[in-house]
Amino acid sequence: MTTNVAQYNLALAPIDNLSSYTKLVHSTPLLTAEEEYDLATRLQTEGDVDAAQRLVLSHLRFVNRIAKGYSGYGLPVADLVQEGNIGLMKAVKRFDPDKGVRLVSFAVHWIRAEIHEYVIRNWRIVKIATTKAQRKLFFNLRGAKKRLGWLNKEEVEAVANDLGVTPDNVMEMERRLASPDASFDLPSDATDDDNTFSPAAYLTGPEKSDPSLQLEQTDYSDYQNQRLTNALATLDDRSRDIISQRWLHDDNKTTLHTLADKYHVSAERIRQIENNAMKKLKALMI
Repeated sequence: MTTNVAQYNLALAPIDNLSSYTKLVHSTPLLTAEEEYDLATRLQTEGDVDAAQRLVLSHLRFVNRIAKGYSGYGLPVADLVQEGNIGLMKAVKRFDPDKGVRLVSFAVHWIRAEIHEYVIRNWRIVKIATTKAQRKLFFNLRGAKKRLGWLNKEEVEAVANDLGVTPDNVMEMERRLASPDASFDLPSDATDDDNTFSPAAYLTGPEKSDPSLQLEQTDYSDYQNQRLTNALATLDDRSRDIISQRWLHDDNKTTLHTLADKYHVSAERIRQIENNAMKKLKALMI
């Protein structure tokens, strides 16, 4: 239990190094369906804190993967991960093992909900004033207004003249400042009969963001990469270098003539070595 508590505290502490954090959360083994059911039952019936910690720790890798899918908003991934972790803990608290679904499937909504709320709250603040004129208006418009309420045409032109911006800039910033922040979910007192909507109803995560599928794809990719590494190790140094130069570089692959000059043979000989090496690799990778 002591080890679980230490890992739990470390995993949920402020993230200073995302790479180290990622290694940490992936070092915690996944739970089998039977283990997950037992732990969730203990949490639900006995309030077992250790069971809750194990459920959270074993699912942090999913939060990490989901959070990285929202990096395009320009917000720190470490902050997105922390918000997602809060969602995971809420999900663990509400999870009912007798519903017949795995925790990861249930927790996805809660993880995304917390990340979405954070994105909506912070992205609006970042994006509300993106140009020099908008930033000037953001900090000065309220002070420049002579009264409460919407500006009329004459006031718009006066503010624009005072701040050295266009009337369109003034009107756009006023609309932005007047827009209320929306809650991600429906109010707590809302019912199914209410004809109301919230961002939770339509804001979706990135495509192919199912954490279980992504983890499966990543594990398979790692497995294939390891197989390729082992297969390459069976080649002689020259063949391995030729394959690496021709196929494993991110930039443009090395030409046959360049390699021919390097090994003092003909380009045709390099092509033959390459073909033989590729056949051997394919046979080992089947």
